[in-house]
Amino acid sequence: MAESAAPRVPLASVTPAIALGPLDGRYRGVTAPLVDYLSEAALNRDRTHVEVEWLIHLTSNSVLPGTSPLSEGQQAQLREIVTGFDGASITELAEIEQVTVHDVKAVEYYIGRRLAAIGIENLTALVHFGCTSEDVNNLSYALGVKGAVENVWLPAAHDLVDRITVMAEETRSVPMLSRTHGQPATPTTLGKELAVTAHRLTRQLRRIEKTEYLGKINGATGTYAAHYASVPDADWQQVARSFVEGLGLTWNPLTTQIESHDWQAELYADIARFNRILHNFCTDVWSYISIGYFKQIPVAGATGSSTMPHKVNPIRFENAEANLEISNGLLDTLASTLVTSRWQRDLTDSSSQRNIGVAFGHSVLAISNVAKGLERLDVADDVLAADLDTNWEVLGEAIQMVMRAEAIAGAPGMENPYERLKDLTRGHRVDADRMREFVTGLGLPAEAEARLLGLTPGKYIGIADSLVDHVTK
Repeated sequence: MAESAAPRVPLASVTPAIALGPLDGRYRGVTAPLVDYLSEAALNRDRTHVEVEWLIHLTSNSVLPGTSPLSEGQQAQLREIVTGFDGASITELAEIEQVTVHDVKAVEYYIGRRLAAIGIENLTALVHFGCTSEDVNNLSYALGVKGAVENVWLPAAHDLVDRITVMAEETRSVPMLSRTHGQPATPTTLGKELAVTAHRLTRQLRRIEKTEYLGKINGATGTYAAHYASVPDADWQQVARSFVEGLGLTWNPLTTQIESHDWQAELYADIARFNRILHNFCTDVWSYISIGYFKQIPVAGATGSSTMPHKVNPIRFENAEANLEISNGLLDTLASTLVTSRWQRDLTDSSSQRNIGVAFGHSVLAISNVAKGLERLDVADDVLAADLDTNWEVLGEAIQMVMRAEAIAGAPGMENPYERLKDLTRGHRVDADRMREFVTGLGLPAEAEARLLGLTPGKYIGIADSLVDHVTK
C-alpha cells in the first residue's frame, strides 16, 4: 500500500494571505485602485463617514431639542475618525462585529467609543439616530460606487478610448478591404473602422458620466415614523434632503426600507453595454491579427507558446474578452436583482451588492489588457494593400451605380447594370485588367469611363478618412 502524502501547509494561513480570486491575487496590481472604494474595508469607512456626517448634520442644524452645533474642533475630531481609518480600525470593527453579529451596529459602537475623547459622550445616543441599517448602507454604497466610477473606471475607460481615437487618426487614410458577412465588400479605411468603435464607446461614457447616484435616509420603511414620533416639530424631509445632497448624492424622496437601487441598475446596464462594445472590438482586432492586418510587436523575453517558439499570441485581447464576459455576467445579475425587493425589504440586495467590486474589477482588468494589447500592434500596410489588390470585384458596386446614374442622365446601353456586374463578379476573382476591359466595353460617356478606369480597390473608400473627424474634433 502506497504511503499517504505528507500533510500540506494550509495556504489560507500563509502571510500575506493567499487570495482566493484572481482580482486580489494575480491581477492585484491592476485592480488595487478599486479597493479604496468597493472593498469591505472601504464600505465600513464610508459607513463611518455617513454616521459621522449625520451626527454633525443633526447638531449643526439643532434638529433635536437640547442639541447645539459642535465646535469646529469637535467636528474636526469626528471627521478624523474617518480620515484616520486604517488597519487597526478594520481589526477593531471586526472584533466588535463578532459580538454584535451586525456590521452597521458595529460601526455605531465603533464611533460611540470615540466620543468621550472628543468631549461629547453625551451625544452617544445621537449616533445612528432615526436610522435603519439601510439608511447608512445605501448612502455608503452610493459614495463607494460614485468614487469608483469617477476616480477609477471612467479615467481608465477614457484613456482607452483616447488611445483608439489616436490610432484612428493615425490610420485614417490607410485603405482596408471590408468584410460583410465575412465576405469581401466595399473598402473602407482602418482609421474609419477604429473611429466607429471610439464613437460607440464615447456615447456610453457620456451616459455613464450623467449617472445620478441616489440616496435616502428616511427610516425603517421610508415613512420617517420614528423621526416624527421622537421630534415631531422638525422638517425631517428637508433634514434628509439637505444631508443626502450634502454628501454629493441625489435625494430619493420616496422609498421603502431600501433605496430602490434603480440608479444602480441603470449604471450597470450602461457599463455592461460599454463592455459589450469593447468585447466586439476585441474580437475584431483578434480577427484582424489572425489575417495579418496587424503585426504584434514581440515583448523581449516573453514566450508565446511553450512548444512553438514562433508564436506571438493575441493574449491581451483574449484575456479582455474573458474578463468582459465575467464582468457582464455580474453586472447583468446585479441590474436584474437589485431592482426587486419583497414588500418593504428583503436581503437579496445586501448579498448581491458585495459583488459590485468584483464586477468593476473584471471590467477594469479588461480595459487594461486592451490598452496594453494596442500598444503592441503595428499596422501591416503591405498585407492590407495585397488583400485589396486581389479583390477587384468589389468595384462591381461602383460600376453598376455609375451605370444607373448615366442611364438616368440619358446615356444609351446602360440596361440591367446589376445583373451584368453580377454575371461578371459573383463567385469569380476579377483582376485589374479584366475589370478595366469590362468598363471600356460598356460604352459609357468619356468622363464616367475615365472616372471608373482611375478607380482601384484602394481608392474606393468614399469619404472614410474624413469621417474620422467625428471623433477627433
